[in-house]
Amino acid sequence: MLFGVGLAKEKLLEAASRRFYAEGIAATGIDAIIAEARVAKMSLYNNFASKDELVVAYLDRRHAEWLGLLEERTRRAGSATGEVLAVFDAYLDHAALAYVQGFRGCGLLNGAAELPTGHPGREAVRAHKDEVRRILTERCAAAGATDPEQLGEHLFLILEGGVVSAGIEGSPERLKRARSLARLILAEK
Repeated sequence: MLFGVGLAKEKLLEAASRRFYAEGIAATGIDAIIAEARVAKMSLYNNFASKDELVVAYLDRRHAEWLGLLEERTRRAGSATGEVLAVFDAYLDHAALAYVQGFRGCGLLNGAAELPTGHPGREAVRAHKDEVRRILTERCAAAGATDPEQLGEHLFLILEGGVVSAGIEGSPERLKRARSLARLILAEK
């Protein structure tokens, strides 16, 4: 029975992840998620207290996916500067995933844009972005930056600008340009 509950939860989260990213959180109803997951309606409420809880689980999953991509890119980086650029590469890898209706930008930012201030989902997104900024700053310090706080902040803003522009355009090209700009800035550090 415990395995069945875990399986239903995973099916619901997978369906919600596809739907929330492709159609948006507000436009995706619980019934559509249940139908796509092919589980009983009670399975939703046995695993998530509310749609809000499911939204937070989706956002947490996107964060975990990105951390996994970052870990893989970091393993292959080869240098401290490469580890800074790995942050950009992990976002590019996330953009390259096979999305049902194509690339729509950062799923976390898209989610935050739909949620009201104070919603736990917005807090999950803020925590993700804070962690990205922290990682960039720590990696800038390891790369020998004279002011890693400032450089980390600048690279974070360049990254976020690239992510937002890429999402609007439906193409990772602006994110690639942001990475190139970061590489040039790091060469001058």
